[in-house]
Amino acid sequence: MYYVTKRMEIAGSHSLKLDYPSKCSGLHGHNWIITVMCRARELDANGMVSDFSQIKARIEEYLDHKNFNEVLPFNPTAENIARWVCSQIPHCYRVEVQESEGNMAAYEID
Repeated sequence: MYYVTKRMEIAGSHSLKLDYPSKCSGLHGHNWIITVMCRARELDANGMVSDFSQIKARIEEYLDHKNFNEVLPFNPTAENIARWVCSQIPHCYRVEVQESEGNMAAYEID
C-alpha cells in the first residue's frame, strides 16, 4: 500500500448555524490547517497515488480566503469540512481539519 499526505494552511471565515447560543454563530475566521491522506495499492501511470498539486488546486484554491458559508452547501463545521474534503480527492481515506490550536476534527472512510 502506498500513502501520501498533503498539509495545507488556508485562511477562511465561517459562521455556524447552531441550536444553542454561541459566539461561533457570528462570522469569524481561522487559519485552518487541512491534512489530506490518500492511499492506493497501485500507483498511477505517473508513479503517484495523488498529485500534491492537484490536491492543493482542488482544496486550497477553492477555499482559501473565502467565506465558507458562501462556497460550501452545508453548515461549515470542521467535521463537515473534513468529510467534504475527503469526497473531493481521489484515493483520500482520511482528512484532518484544525481550525485553531487545540481544536481539530477528522473524517475517515471505513
